[in-house]
Amino acid sequence: MQNLPLARLLTPVIDTARWAGQRIMKIYASDFNVAFKDDRSPLTAADTAAHRCIVDSLSRLDPAFPILSEEASDLPYEERCQWRTYWLVDPLDGTKEFIHRNGQFTVNIALVHDHEPVLGVVYVPAEGTLYYGAAGQGAFKQVADGSPQPIRVRKPVPERLVIVGSRSHQTPEFAEYLRRLDGDYELISIGSSLKFCLVAEGSADLYPRLGPTSEWDTAAAHCVVVQAGGFVVDLSGKPLRYNTKASVLNPYFLAYGDDSRDWLRYLPESL
Repeated sequence: MQNLPLARLLTPVIDTARWAGQRIMKIYASDFNVAFKDDRSPLTAADTAAHRCIVDSLSRLDPAFPILSEEASDLPYEERCQWRTYWLVDPLDGTKEFIHRNGQFTVNIALVHDHEPVLGVVYVPAEGTLYYGAAGQGAFKQVADGSPQPIRVRKPVPERLVIVGSRSHQTPEFAEYLRRLDGDYELISIGSSLKFCLVAEGSADLYPRLGPTSEWDTAAAHCVVVQAGGFVVDLSGKPLRYNTKASVLNPYFLAYGDDSRDWLRYLPESL
């Protein structure tokens, strides 16, 4: 990782996320149509427009790094497993939230090196809010045209926990995890990778994801959480890793700020 020019890459990747966000918002303001992929997940013109914008920009930025995007994910693992460093992109994370017009969708761009996200940019087009981080650079939040501000996870956790969960994809395992928790908590249901971002900025303490996600859903915001001093671990307590198997589905995971508490002990016995 010493030879990766993360500081040089960060600004153009941020610009790329903003450009993609502009494309998304033009379609958001229109009477757009909704199609469906083979897995019945929704697809709009905003997904494809953002994908093209990002791929074009990243290809020109550093042609040496391959790109894996949700909208072009049919690359064989035999090819992907050769990659040491690559871009991992979700051009529009939270398509369901986009369709519902609630603003809770993001542009996610990550650089993954040796199975670890080392640069991550998360842009919220409906708000103009930006979260980003890179290894050795820290994590930051920028609201609209304001100056970037460093962010850190919350330590120690307060008496009343703040937990974030999916707006569209809550599961029985998630409900059981909440039932087993000690003490009081507030639950915030929110879409896309914003759940990670609330943990990274210290507005939430824990994000238990006990349901399916894909690697492009998590990598960019995963990086932001880690660079803000937090953790993203699988259910054995090991850091979440990328591009280690043919499937692009993540294992279930927990994202949290304060590691002085054993968050794994609340997991349902079924897991």
